[in-house]
Amino acid sequence: MNLSALHPNLRVRIAVGFLQRLLDSMVMSFMAIYLAFEYGVAVAGVLVVTVMVLGVVGTLAGGHMSDARGRRRTLLLGETGVCLTFALMAVADSPAWHSPAIVYCGYLVNKFAASFAMPANDAMILDVTTPESRKLVYTINYWSINLALAFGALLGGFLYNGHFTLLLTLAAGGTVVIAAATYFLIAETKPEETEPEETERGQGEPRGSILRDFANGYRLVLQDRAFGRLLVAATLFMSIELQLINYIGVRLARDLPAQNLLSIGSWSVRVDGVEMLGILRAENTVLVVALALVAHLVLRRVPDRVRMYAGAGLFTAGYMVLAVSDTGWVLLVAALVLTVGELMDVPVRQALLADMVPAASRTRYMAVYNLNIRVALVVASLCITIGSVLPPWGMAALYGVFGLVIIWQYHAILTPSAARAELARA
Repeated sequence: MNLSALHPNLRVRIAVGFLQRLLDSMVMSFMAIYLAFEYGVAVAGVLVVTVMVLGVVGTLAGGHMSDARGRRRTLLLGETGVCLTFALMAVADSPAWHSPAIVYCGYLVNKFAASFAMPANDAMILDVTTPESRKLVYTINYWSINLALAFGALLGGFLYNGHFTLLLTLAAGGTVVIAAATYFLIAETKPEETEPEETERGQGEPRGSILRDFANGYRLVLQDRAFGRLLVAATLFMSIELQLINYIGVRLARDLPAQNLLSIGSWSVRVDGVEMLGILRAENTVLVVALALVAHLVLRRVPDRVRMYAGAGLFTAGYMVLAVSDTGWVLLVAALVLTVGELMDVPVRQALLADMVPAASRTRYMAVYNLNIRVALVVASLCITIGSVLPPWGMAALYGVFGLVIIWQYHAILTPSAARAELARA
């Protein structure tokens, strides 16, 4: 399969997704810094947590509306909200106004709107793909997202100091393009089949309130045991991945001795812990961009079970080494290993998720699934505190436990008899 054979909606959403991630990385990566300078670190932390909580509410609300009212309408509402709030933030940050409070209010609503649209975007990809095409589609999407994050962070880093208003203005203009693409180029993909009335509102009940429909829809999602196992695995996987900017980042900055990474004659590249962290993050991003499509071609005949087990194992092993090693080249090799594991696992896991999600409740499922990132952020933050008590080998052992639980969840889902039984109950 090639790109021209994909559904037109899908090609548009991949292009739009690239631009969305580019803008988000270009601006939102620096909002915590902006708030810290305006309000202080302690207050900034509370403000960012508030944004995260409202993002969860937005994700759940968007998931419900998309299943009830359609993907396109939900996307248009969310993307219009993102566009308007970026414009408000740009005006509020301009020298003529300069109101950090309004910038923050815009940021708060912006993340709510973006989170509101996210489940509909994910569900639309499921609506227009087949089981045969999903691994390729998710590989392309994963590659595109990483490329966008890399370029966005680079552009934002150069423009943030002294040009933050320009960044916000560019983001507002970019989201106008995104909303226009959705309005003119995207067709509705919500399946015509809807859940039976008794499934949506409870058997024999009269039409309830919106809140009752909302709660009943998500109750059915949380009762799906196979989906719950995959959600646990995804949360632990993300918790390990976030260690690089949490415990491992702290450890490298604090403990890694300055060392020569490369020496040629009298010329050498000497790095400390913070610089090594930047190199590791750059290595991971570059390798994902360079190898994602190659990995799909090389691994497409490898059974899903093998890819998921081996991918989770390599990914976990790479991070276990990052938790204990103080040698630059060992850290670089570990980053290569964990990236290979990531490329083996992620597209297959996303395709497995797509196969197990019922068509009538896709966006509710995707809304709940996307919460794994929020939970993982909490777990990763707690690991900094745990790491102040445990030695590095103890943290490596903890990552190993996470990895074993991930593989155990995969085994429970992929074992044919267990999978059939759990999917039958879903």
